[in-house]
Amino acid sequence: MSTAIVTGTSSGIGLHTAVGLAGAGYDVVATVRDVGRADDLRAAADEAGVTLDVRALDVTDSAAAEALVAAVGEVDVLVNNAGRGAVGTLEQLSDADLQAQLETNYLSVARLTRLVLPGMRERGRGRVVTVTSVGGAVGQPFADAYCGAKFAVEGLMQSLAPVVAPFGVQVRIVEPAAVASSFVGSVQHSDPGPYDALLQAYLDRTAGAFASAQSPQDAARAVVEAVTSDEDRFRWQTSQSARQFVGLSLADLDGSRVLGATSGWLAPPSA
Repeated sequence: MSTAIVTGTSSGIGLHTAVGLAGAGYDVVATVRDVGRADDLRAAADEAGVTLDVRALDVTDSAAAEALVAAVGEVDVLVNNAGRGAVGTLEQLSDADLQAQLETNYLSVARLTRLVLPGMRERGRGRVVTVTSVGGAVGQPFADAYCGAKFAVEGLMQSLAPVVAPFGVQVRIVEPAAVASSFVGSVQHSDPGPYDALLQAYLDRTAGAFASAQSPQDAARAVVEAVTSDEDRFRWQTSQSARQFVGLSLADLDGSRVLGATSGWLAPPSA
């Protein structure tokens, strides 16, 4: 049986990805920052009739990450799902704010991937699937730190993919758009100061997007597909709206299409 490590599984996409992969026949090591908050994960596994190996992991702890990979042994699949959100424009963001985003959304992904690569390369097989975001392709107002880290991790994975492919290791990214999960409620906010009116317009627009957000179960199906599919493909989106939004940037050679669209998010609603 193939072994998969999935990070950030206490809720949302990670929870349903772990359960989905277990249902697909994988031996799943589901990591959470605090095993005391894994009740929903265990309940979902019980409901689906699958077994998960639930382990504690703070992905920003390099020693803990190294110990986990060593304890698991042979890792066939790594799903980098743990993430952290932030709302704030650059003037309001401290170095600590920027570093926190990089630690969770970029450096921890790089670290875990680096830890599993030697075994995958030596065995001549493996898959690394990283859940990024449409914010890894399209910069968005007041998501400066978040999008910066997600852009970085997409660049890392796109650079790595052709280098490890000759060794039988496939690298893939999954880009969700708005997903209904506790991730939204845990997003860090900065004091908007002079940007208050613009931020409020952005938040109003964002609230509307999340009101019709994709379910985490549905988004997780795309992650499971990226893990299990033999299709030779680097970039996966979780919905049609995600495909359309990412396409806005990937075909935007001079940047005008993206900025034209996102600037409209900052206009106050008409009376």
